[in-house]
Amino acid sequence: MRGRPGLITSYRKDISLFRTGTQRLWLVVLLLVALWLPLWMPNDWLVPAGISLFAAIGAIGLNLVTGYAGQVSLGHAFFLGIGAYTASALSTVEGPGTRGLLAYGYDMIIWLPAAGLVAALLGVIVAPVALRLKGLYLAFVTLGLVFLGQHLFQSWRELTGGAGIGRRAAELSLLGFRFDEDGEVFGVFLSDTQKIYFLGFVLLVVMALVAKNLARSRIGRAFAAIRDRDIAAEIMGIDLTRYKVIAFAISSFYAGVAGALLFTVTGFLEPNAFNLELSIFYVAMVLIGGVATISGSIMGAVFVTMLPNLIDFVSDYLPYDPATGPLNTGQLEAILFGLLIVVFLIFEPLGLYGLWIRIRNYWKAWPFSY
Repeated sequence: MRGRPGLITSYRKDISLFRTGTQRLWLVVLLLVALWLPLWMPNDWLVPAGISLFAAIGAIGLNLVTGYAGQVSLGHAFFLGIGAYTASALSTVEGPGTRGLLAYGYDMIIWLPAAGLVAALLGVIVAPVALRLKGLYLAFVTLGLVFLGQHLFQSWRELTGGAGIGRRAAELSLLGFRFDEDGEVFGVFLSDTQKIYFLGFVLLVVMALVAKNLARSRIGRAFAAIRDRDIAAEIMGIDLTRYKVIAFAISSFYAGVAGALLFTVTGFLEPNAFNLELSIFYVAMVLIGGVATISGSIMGAVFVTMLPNLIDFVSDYLPYDPATGPLNTGQLEAILFGLLIVVFLIFEPLGLYGLWIRIRNYWKAWPFSY
């Protein structure tokens, strides 16, 4: 309405993907900036930027089950590992101590959805546990998946190569087009890291839009009802079994896709990489970015992934050298993780997304921002 742009007059408008023309404008600006960044960004920043886009897909998956559906999960690293090894087994041929499924590797159009589907299948198997447990008890059960997965990955040498050996990650080849090699795209020369960045950008946009539409659909509303009051939701006719299984399946699918893509940047898989620390990183992405927000998942993933580079960048202005001083880069990163999680939980539960909302509301109300 003219003069009242924030007034919502219908339910359809309330659940619309973009409520105002301003949101559409800023989304276009943000997408253009994201497309422009890799054309000038140095390689030591471009690599973690590409990784952050893949990581954001996994963060969205965790936010769907934890933030939207209220099912606390600490086992995200397990599903990331399942996706990574499924993709590697389908993509790469036999290597030292490992076996491929065929004498030649499948294309990305096969192994990427397969990685998500296998992880989703295991998510469906795990989901019945969520029917009996919730809160801290569910968190501890899903935590057990991490240790179970580590034992499986270390012991199944034919698939993983075993601890200390590992195997090659999946090859980024789509219908003969290689993302892991330098080359021209529509007459423009792009490095391999730039091509990987653009691949991550496209996949993230697609999967974020799918998740956003899911969150505002009937399924998303059922997730929210279960999260807020599961007993009341059941009385209202919401099938708890069905929607909890759906939540774990979708979350695991996103994790499988993210796991399949994440390690293609380094080109190597090692069983010990899928540990509790990786799960904590994803919990940090959700908490720092913003619980129950798709935008917050992306913000948190980018922030957490780029944090080591930010620390290295500001290390020149610190009174000591992190390489020789009392705290190195890894220790500073761990301290900042802990501080940020505590600060956001106490002062801004919506994380970085909440800070953006505060800033936006301040400027919309200026000069009467009080």
